[in-house]
Amino acid sequence: MQIGYKLASEAFGPQDLIRQAVRAEQAGFDFVEMSDHYHPWLEVQGHSCFTWSALAAIAAKTTTLGLATGVTCPSVRYHPAIIAQAAATMALISDGRFTLGVGAGERLNEHVVGQGFPSVRGRHERLREALEIIRLLWQGGYQSYEGRHLQLEDARVWDLPETPPVIAVAASGRSSAAMAAELGDGLFATEPKSSIVERYQEAGGQGPRYAEVPMAWAPDEEQAVRAAKETSRWAVTGWKVMSELPNPVNFDAATVWVEDQHIRQQFSVGPDPEPHLAKVKAYVEAGFDHIVLQNAGPDPDGFLDFCADDFLARVRALA
Repeated sequence: MQIGYKLASEAFGPQDLIRQAVRAEQAGFDFVEMSDHYHPWLEVQGHSCFTWSALAAIAAKTTTLGLATGVTCPSVRYHPAIIAQAAATMALISDGRFTLGVGAGERLNEHVVGQGFPSVRGRHERLREALEIIRLLWQGGYQSYEGRHLQLEDARVWDLPETPPVIAVAASGRSSAAMAAELGDGLFATEPKSSIVERYQEAGGQGPRYAEVPMAWAPDEEQAVRAAKETSRWAVTGWKVMSELPNPVNFDAATVWVEDQHIRQQFSVGPDPEPHLAKVKAYVEAGFDHIVLQNAGPDPDGFLDFCADDFLARVRALA
């Protein structure tokens, strides 16, 4: 098992994210995973830096820490040729520590380039084409591609690592899990559903299986609940809402109904390690082996200290 720390690019500025990553390496985390957003989920979060620049700085300031996007949409706001180049460069400057996490995207981030946002079917079709283009470019040489949605004309990525980065494909159901097995090297999910892992493996997937575990650490439960409700209540809306709303103001309006009880249902909260371990255990038992701790609490440094004491060791013992 490997344990990761989620860098919330929507909640902290780039300098703070880089500092947190360095501290995560010191605390004993195996890797960090960073969201790739154009907008934050909520106005109160107040940040959304360019993820690729921050990851490059983290690579330069760390030595053993793995790095991952969690996740990038390579088919709307970005063209896959750009992501193929960016990921290859990250693999080189990190000495092979980079994993490319990809997904079909959210309207929140992709609509900004003025090309609209596709249907679910259209998103999956575009993601498939994007993965084919990335794989094609990583073969080396000049390449062209003519898809239904995406095209590539006479393009070459000049700086390629000897071993391409692992591609972990986000999945929430059977079709996307099968795509992760077919076109990816790993799986990425946010729910402790064994059915996703089983479908991935049935389709031939044998790579790492990433999952984000929602938790909120604070010195007392009420403080943890209050912080998660203020900055992370968007997480209780579900993927149907999260993928479709266009701006933070819409998520603000869509989450006015969220109460403390909903936060407690979604997140493990407070200073006691036992609820957090129980939350992690559900993901381990579902078959995930790359566990990302996603802290919605108010104090990232306190959370990192909490993990460094003995919590990470107890998480590893769950494997």
